[in-house]
Amino acid sequence: MKIRDLLRRAQGPLFSFEFFPPKTPEGEEALFRTIAELRPFRPAFVSITYGAGGSTREKTLEWAERIRQMGLTPLAHLTVVGSSRQELEALLQSLKERGIENVLALRGDPPKGSSRFVPHPEGFRYASEFVAFIRERFQDAFSLGGAAYPEGHPESESLEADLRHFKAKVEAGLDFAITQLFFNNAHYFGFLERARRAGIEIPILPGLMPVTSYAQLRRFTEVCGASIPGPLLSRLERHQDDPQAVLEIGVEHATKQAEELLRAGVAGIHFYTLNKSPATRMVLQRLGLTPPPSSPIPPGPPPAPGGPGAGPA
Repeated sequence: MKIRDLLRRAQGPLFSFEFFPPKTPEGEEALFRTIAELRPFRPAFVSITYGAGGSTREKTLEWAERIRQMGLTPLAHLTVVGSSRQELEALLQSLKERGIENVLALRGDPPKGSSRFVPHPEGFRYASEFVAFIRERFQDAFSLGGAAYPEGHPESESLEADLRHFKAKVEAGLDFAITQLFFNNAHYFGFLERARRAGIEIPILPGLMPVTSYAQLRRFTEVCGASIPGPLLSRLERHQDDPQAVLEIGVEHATKQAEELLRAGVAGIHFYTLNKSPATRMVLQRLGLTPPPSSPIPPGPPPAPGGPGAGPA
């Protein structure tokens, strides 16, 4: 089902999960075990990010198909980095033929080792161009999502400029947006207010990441530009060598964020899982969302013969 329809018909907030591409067959199987562990929470959709420079282009097809076979709705991430229009059109056509109806259309980050984004000579410069291209070529075949940056994209010169870029994507044909991770809800509420004042009415789902590692948190925030509230940072620094304490602090903070967002009436919450289920499960359980034993979800189909490399994922 298209995500825009899920959002339109929802009787309450939706929850969704995001994972990053595994690098080995063992990592791939561990990833899908994690997805299976989170599946009883009935996510509205599940996504796996696109590898740097389009390095997981073929795997994107395989993973989306495998998620769909598990009875879940996949959201396929696509970036324009290192790809021509022809290559992207072929990939979109393959997604359409496989029955994948949802795409997160992104510009993407520069490849590893590069300090700035350089468009493919036959590709796109901006996500807004990519969104417009998809709408032109595929009309209503996909429900299109895009990225939003509550604290501004790291490359934007100001919040005002960032909002103009976001509005251009929306006007090109986005149905919904998912925010970059943030740890202070004031950033999300401020962005949402600015967007609504600018006439942007699409659902904007907040993205939360329960902290599980202090070192990993510092790396992520340096890349994406998200700020860490002083009290949270101080607590994590004091306990950075105690993994269980860091996990508890991260879950407690994410739960409080989620509770405030839900009270404010958000359409849903998107969880950045870091390919692990315990922290996200703990947050959902503290929100009272543990599935009742009386409504089990049947197991998904077994992996294709030959392991994960045998078919698209």
